[in-house]
Amino acid sequence: MGKNKLIVITAPSGSGKTTLVKRLLASCPDVEFSISACTRLPRNGEVNGRDYYFYEEDQFKRLIEEDAFVEWEMVYSGKYYGTLKAELQRIWDKGKIPLVDIDVQGALAIRLKYPENCLTIFIETPSLEVLRERLEARGTETAHSLEERINKAAYELTFAPKFDQIIINDDLATATHNLNNVVAEFARN
Repeated sequence: MGKNKLIVITAPSGSGKTTLVKRLLASCPDVEFSISACTRLPRNGEVNGRDYYFYEEDQFKRLIEEDAFVEWEMVYSGKYYGTLKAELQRIWDKGKIPLVDIDVQGALAIRLKYPENCLTIFIETPSLEVLRERLEARGTETAHSLEERINKAAYELTFAPKFDQIIINDDLATATHNLNNVVAEFARN
């Protein structure tokens, strides 16, 4: 596994990470999205095996017991997320670099397992106020879940300095350009 590269991207919810990741994948053929496993229900339009591997909680716990994950955690109450070892290997076997889109704790856990060949990137909004506006604009949050996400984001921002790169998503074109350059440089070396 020493030579296999790995890119890990994290961000607080609502910082534009999904859009940036889609743009990166479209412009960088050497990078392939690593599909995470989770126990939450699919959102509208999400497909099992494309967006996530959706599992029932008991199935997920069985995979934990079988040591099938590089990392896993319970992100919200009863909601498990994880990165399957087999998923990373599937991408490496194709000669590509897996891109893991994950929360802060998971990103740091993966970095510990692959310290030499892992690029960690933290995407952030210019401020928590901007983040709040973006989450409110989604229209998917209750007042309680919005506060939960803002509080979690404030906590996650304290970890940003532990990442190799920080990309501020103030202007989407600029953030896309910066992200693409960082990844291209890593893929070349």
